[in-house]
Order: sequence, then C-alpha cells, then structure tokens
Amino acid sequence: MAVVYDFKVKDRKGNEVSLNEYAGKVLLIVNTATGCGFTPHYEPLEAMYKDLRDKGFEILDFPCNQFANQAPGNGDEIHEFCTLKYGTEFPQFAKIDVNGDSADPLFAYLATEKPFAGFGKGLKNAALSKFTDVNNKKFGDKAYIKWNFTKFLVDRDGNVVERFEPTADMEDVRKAVEKLIG
Repeated sequence: MAVVYDFKVKDRKGNEVSLNEYAGKVLLIVNTATGCGFTPHYEPLEAMYKDLRDKGFEILDFPCNQFANQAPGNGDEIHEFCTLKYGTEFPQFAKIDVNGDSADPLFAYLATEKPFAGFGKGLKNAALSKFTDVNNKKFGDKAYIKWNFTKFLVDRDGNVVERFEPTADMEDVRKAVEKLIG
C-alpha cells in the first residue's frame, strides 16, 4: 500500500525531492495560489508552522494555476510574494497541476485517499460549489481538487488522515494538526 513518503516531487528550482525526507513528521500538504480569495490562509498556516515545526510538523506548499489563473508567475515570483507578504518559511515546491491528465501523481493520490466531500453549508459554500463545478468540468473524472488551498493532513507514517477544503475553518485545521502531533 502506498504512502505519501513513496512520492517524489520537484522543489522550486526543479530539483527532485523524495517525500521520504519528511518521514516521521506530521504533514499538511496544500495547493496554493497568490491571487485567490483564500490566499490569506498563508497567515494562519505560517503561524501554525512557526508554533509546531519543532514538534515534527511540516507544511508542504504546492502552487497551482489551474483555478481561474490565480497563481500567475514563475516559482521565484510566487516565492517572493509569499515570503514578503506573509513571511512564509515552510517549504514551497514547484508550481504543479492538481487536476486533469497533467495532475501531479502526489495530488491524484491524496485526492483518491480522501475524496471531495463538499464545501459545507451556507450560501458562500454553495456559490463556490457551483463555480468550481463549471471550472473543473474540463477535467472530468480527474477533477481531484476543487479549488485552491485544499489541505491534506498526513500522519507520521505517511497516511492521509484528513482532507480540508478551503472553506474549512483554519482553527479546525490547527486542532486536527495538534491532535495528530500529540
């Protein structure tokens, strides 16, 4: 049975990185964008990272431009934006696709392990659901991720234990991470 540590990804500079380097850590893997309504999630993500990284926690940031072109620019430009505006220090990897035939295998795996279960209740969530359905129609059955800032929580053994849509309350995300860290 596969685990997250079996995958290899590219860092911001295009170098191959084995996720086995993160074995034994609790991971939060996130597809991000710099021009999205959820971009302010960088702030609580960085706060969580600063507070918990010494306890074996890592956030892995994967920019993606597949949702309304909200992650324009190259890796250096995206990294500069994140570090200057939000002070991010967690690892940021190469920009990837998370849906369709060109989807990064890691995200196809994550989404298969924890499929989309809805954005939650409320008018805002219903509106986002309609918008994402239109945006992701082109990916058919390979629309693994519905929008930017989908977060996957991975335990110390590399198992995907929870999926948080971008509409999830960031305090709930933090509580789940803290519970897993122990």
